Amino acid sequence: MRKPMIAGNWKLHKTVEEALDLVEALKDELTGIDDADIIVAPVFTALGKVAETLSGSNISLAAQNCYPEKTGAFTGEVSPMLLKDIGCRYVIVGHSERRQLFGESDEFINRKIHSLLEEELQPIFCIGETLEERENGRMYDILTRQVKEGLKGMEAAAMRNIVIAYEPVWAIGTGKTATDEQAAEAHAFIRGLLQGVFDQETADATRILYGGSVKPENVDGLMAQDDIDGALVGGASLKAPDFARIVRFKRN
Repeated sequence: MRKPMIAGNWKLHKTVEEALDLVEALKDELTGIDDADIIVAPVFTALGKVAETLSGSNISLAAQNCYPEKTGAFTGEVSPMLLKDIGCRYVIVGHSERRQLFGESDEFINRKIHSLLEEELQPIFCIGETLEERENGRMYDILTRQVKEGLKGMEAAAMRNIVIAYEPVWAIGTGKTATDEQAAEAHAFIRGLLQGVFDQETADATRILYGGSVKPENVDGLMAQDDIDGALVGGASLKAPDFARIVRFKRN
């Protein structure tokens, strides 16, 4: 059985004080839940204080990005080594906003994944197609490229520490959500890709999250799909009651 994972990507929101208020509320709301991995990903400036507040709780800390080098003349960047030092366990890489707004390539994302694994951090590796790519019938080609290039050079054993997040770009921050059937189809295809790149056992063990306007109103239907193992939540993760309801999705 793949343990569900619910991760909140706060993006560019919350001061340190606001972040601490939110995690305190989440700790109260989510006490005792042990049948899902719960993760929050604040902005860089809040990571240290949030790590202290989450210590000993059932909520883990993620960063929203990293740079693949450990140290060096890379002004403005943050390395996996530094994120581990501050208390992160997970790091989001390959998010569509990084790909689209900052021009990150599959090769660059692949470097990040390797670097994170070297530091024993777990990547949450994002993939997904745009609306134009979907409408032009290129969705499967895009997903195939992103998976194969992003995981290039990876041994099957490494996949135990990698989580994949499928995020149709057209559903991120738009209020639109892939239907349960659309999401299930894409997740099944991705799992098939993993079987081809690695093996059936690895494909069966890898967690694949859905991201794209996940809300309390739609999480139960999404999580009922066989190949959907959790959610990467954007806007709804900024409100403790909404995120808590998503974590408490209806179990089968």
